[in-house]
Amino acid sequence: MSEYTDFARKNMDKCLDVLRGNFAKVRTGRANAHVLDGIKVDYYGQATPITQLAGVKVPEASMLVVEPWDKTALKSIEKAIEASDLGITPSNDGISIRLPFPKPTEERRRELVKDCNKYAEEAKIAIRNVRRDANTRAERDEELSEDDVAREKKSIQKVTDCFVEKVEEMLKSKTAEVMEI
Repeated sequence: MSEYTDFARKNMDKCLDVLRGNFAKVRTGRANAHVLDGIKVDYYGQATPITQLAGVKVPEASMLVVEPWDKTALKSIEKAIEASDLGITPSNDGISIRLPFPKPTEERRRELVKDCNKYAEEAKIAIRNVRRDANTRAERDEELSEDDVAREKKSIQKVTDCFVEKVEEMLKSKTAEVMEI
């Protein structure tokens, strides 16, 4: 495998990682600790991720429990969750915070599928951009003949097709998960 194909493969893997992260943030009615990943809590004047302040447990399919290690952070964590765009009302029992995940309506699930499609399309665009960059690198290499450049482009295209197929599989899987009642 050439350096151009390796370059393409490594950067396309990063595109898939971003897509996985975006898909993890999509609420499906099933509790998922990753929905809290982007939420920062004001902890002694410092914006701190919830996962650094508390343990997050999933005791049942539709419930998350956040147990702060420092109980004084309980109110701050609750405020940060309320201020986020999760759309979940936390309940504070003085020891932990419970986050009930209601099943989304049919209309809401369709919106979530649209979001997933958008994330998948962004990933495909990023993959195609990586392909373009790898092809440009191969074309600019003065040590390669025209035939070598053509072979490199063909190899890069095979890798691109493989990664676009992976995006489609991930989208199909996530869509099925979102639409599941």
